[in-house]
Amino acid sequence: MSKAFTKESDDETDEPDHAAEEAAHADLAGVKNYITPSGLQRLKDERRFLVIKERPAVTQVVAWAAGNGDRSENADYQYGKRRLREIDRRIPFLTKRIDAAEVVDPEAPRRGRAATQVFFGATVRYANAGGEERVVSVVGIDEVDLDRHYISWRSPLARALMNSGPGDSVVLRAPGLTEQLQIVEVRYQHIPVKPFSEPPGAESAPKVRRSGG
Repeated sequence: MSKAFTKESDDETDEPDHAAEEAAHADLAGVKNYITPSGLQRLKDERRFLVIKERPAVTQVVAWAAGNGDRSENADYQYGKRRLREIDRRIPFLTKRIDAAEVVDPEAPRRGRAATQVFFGATVRYANAGGEERVVSVVGIDEVDLDRHYISWRSPLARALMNSGPGDSVVLRAPGLTEQLQIVEVRYQHIPVKPFSEPPGAESAPKVRRSGG
């Protein structure tokens, strides 16, 4: 999931690291980016924020800091340059994901197998061999949220569930795990994806003035 952009403190950096996320997508060139409407909107909102607000704000800080003496020892300048590099890597990444988007609305009317079996956008209730039931929603890789039990359509679990319907048994094969699952219910409903929100630590965020004490 995307992390908030926060400016580094004196002792540590809270700057986001999207490298792992982007690396995980590196093998998806040419693969359609199946995504829900709200998931696509979140990507667009983040890109718009970076292009329209954050990058200009950081550029302004870098320009100001560049005129303040030795750049090698200028913390504002060094931070700004790092932040610009991160932004300039993130924007093309988001653009590629948006351009590759294949929007699938879980709430769209469905007929036949598409309404009763597991495909992208399904919310699935299943039971393991011990009878323990779980519910997951199959979403795009840009929408994975394990706290909400949203799993990527490319994950081992989603692949095991695909094309199955209530009453079917499937076998989940994952590294170090083989498990038989029983499909209990398949439904298609709204999957709420957290919208993008401008992080409070962003350079473009309103600065809080400290009152004198």
